[in-house]
Amino acid sequence: MSEERDLNWYVVHTYSGHENKVKTTIENTVKNRGMEDIIQQVIVPTEEVVTTTKTGKEKISQRKVFPSYVIIKMEMTDESWYIVRNTKGVTGFVGPGSKPVSLTVDEVKAMGIELPESKIVSGEIDLHKGDTVKVISGAFVDNVGEVDDVNIEKREVKVYVNAFGRKALVTLGLENIEKV
Repeated sequence: MSEERDLNWYVVHTYSGHENKVKTTIENTVKNRGMEDIIQQVIVPTEEVVTTTKTGKEKISQRKVFPSYVIIKMEMTDESWYIVRNTKGVTGFVGPGSKPVSLTVDEVKAMGIELPESKIVSGEIDLHKGDTVKVISGAFVDNVGEVDDVNIEKREVKVYVNAFGRKALVTLGLENIEKV
């Protein structure tokens, strides 16, 4: 049995310099608890910066684009909120009061975060019920399934995949699949 996941991007505020520790801690906790389908991605956005040393040599280094922030793709549940909120180094979710506010896909892209882009998302492929697709990211990665329903407005597709030895209907974002 598979549940539909309402995955969104959230911004988490951390202590200065703790971004990578927070990322590693959350990823380890998710793996240990088997929650990869609920908390799917933890990102510390970085960019390459070229600096010149005293000797005149150019040095390429990574710089955090948003110091003290980590971006997480997750389903907001009591358990996922608790895990992230109580990770050492996290001061809280970004949002009014105690209510985290999710980012739109456009906001995530504007932050310079590269989302897995498939030909389907860019509009090059026509997708219909009965088409065969391959899952390219997420919990069901490398599964091949049959499309049951396409929702262009929500940018998601319902696909029958083989999960745990049986056929299960899962809802995936268009960025998570490619047509076979």
